[in-house]
Amino acid sequence: MGLGPILGGVLIGIYGKVLGVKIAFACALVLAILSIFFIKRFMAEDTEIKGKGMSFKKSFSGINLDLRMLLVSDILIRFAERIPYAFVVLWVVDNLHFSALQFGLLTGIEMAIATSVYILIAFLADKYGKKLFVVITFGFFTIFPLFIYYSRTFEMLVFAFIIRGLKEFGEPTRKSLILDLAPKDAKASTFGTYYLIRDVIVSMAAFSAGFLWNISPKVNFMTAFGFGLAGTIFFLVFGKGKEKIKEKLQKFSKINMV
Repeated sequence: MGLGPILGGVLIGIYGKVLGVKIAFACALVLAILSIFFIKRFMAEDTEIKGKGMSFKKSFSGINLDLRMLLVSDILIRFAERIPYAFVVLWVVDNLHFSALQFGLLTGIEMAIATSVYILIAFLADKYGKKLFVVITFGFFTIFPLFIYYSRTFEMLVFAFIIRGLKEFGEPTRKSLILDLAPKDAKASTFGTYYLIRDVIVSMAAFSAGFLWNISPKVNFMTAFGFGLAGTIFFLVFGKGKEKIKEKLQKFSKINMV
C-alpha cells in the first residue's frame, strides 16, 4: 500500500497523466486478477456454514442505542473524509503545483504511518478502553481538511499527510467496538447492516463534494472540517464509554500535577 502510490506517481511522471494513469490501471487489474487466483488456490473453503440468514429488519434491530450513537458519529466523520477525498490530488497537483511523484510520496508516507500504528494502538485500546482512541481517530479525520488547505510547502504537506495516516489510529478499535456493541448471536449481520447504512448515506457526499469544490476548494475543505467536528463532539458526548474517558483524563491530570 505504501509503494503503490509512489509507483503510480512515477508512471504519471514518465508517461503523463492520461497514459500514466492507464498503465497504472492496467497494472492494478493484473494485480487484482492475481489476488483472485491466490484466494481461489490457497484459501480453504468453509466446510460448514453455521446459523441461518437474517432479514434486514431483524439485523437493523440489532443496532442498539449505543451502536446507533456510534453510527451517527461515524456517518458525520465519513462525510468529513469523503467530501475532500477525490479532490486532495487536484489540490496538491493542480492548485499547489507539486508533481505526481511528490503526491505519490505523500500518499506513501500516509500509508506508512497508518500501518505503523495498528498493533501499538490495538494493545493500548485493550488496556485503556476503546472510546478514547476512537475519539482521537475522529479528531485526525476532522483536522486533516484544515491542515491540507493551509499547507503551502511540501514540508507542511508531509505533516498534513502524517495526520491523514494517523486517521487509522483507532480504526481497528472502532471496528471492534461495533462488534462489542452488537448482539452476541448476530454480530456478523449487525456489522454488515451497520456498514450498509453508513455507506449508503455517505455516498451522498460524492454528489455534494463536486458542487462544493466548484464553489471553491476552501468551501469543500471547511465543510468537511465542520462535519468532522460535529461527528467528534457527538461521539464524545453520546458515545459508549464516556465515563472511562473521564476517568483516564482525570488520572492523566493528576500525573501532570505530580
